[in-house]
Amino acid sequence: MNLRNILVPLGVIGLLAFGFAAYGWPGVAAVGGGLLMWALLHFTRLMNVMGKAARRPIGHVGSAVMLNARLQSGFNLMRVVAMTQSLGEQLSPDHAPTEIYRWTDGTQSHVTCEFRQGKLVQWTLHRPEAP
Repeated sequence: MNLRNILVPLGVIGLLAFGFAAYGWPGVAAVGGGLLMWALLHFTRLMNVMGKAARRPIGHVGSAVMLNARLQSGFNLMRVVAMTQSLGEQLSPDHAPTEIYRWTDGTQSHVTCEFRQGKLVQWTLHRPEAP
């Protein structure tokens, strides 16, 4: 089980309790407003990333070599989609424990990324043979 599923709700409850203990109901309103603003900022970022990705072909990236150089283990899928500005071509079956996506550039070089629980675990760059 992911520990984040437990710690985030406990943190929210703790912040609301602190706001109430320190300032009463106005403190709860202030903490609630801050949490709402944080949620709206993340939602806005998600919508901007998905809006940009919707305008590009699925699985296309400007340069697979540059994408390979910028990737790091632990990146989440949304961050990789933001870097490529494109949704990846899904290679894994639905509901598989590991998700595999591929991004290809104009020279038919491609980067295949493997995600577990939404985090980048490994990736490989494939470059075609020069004629």
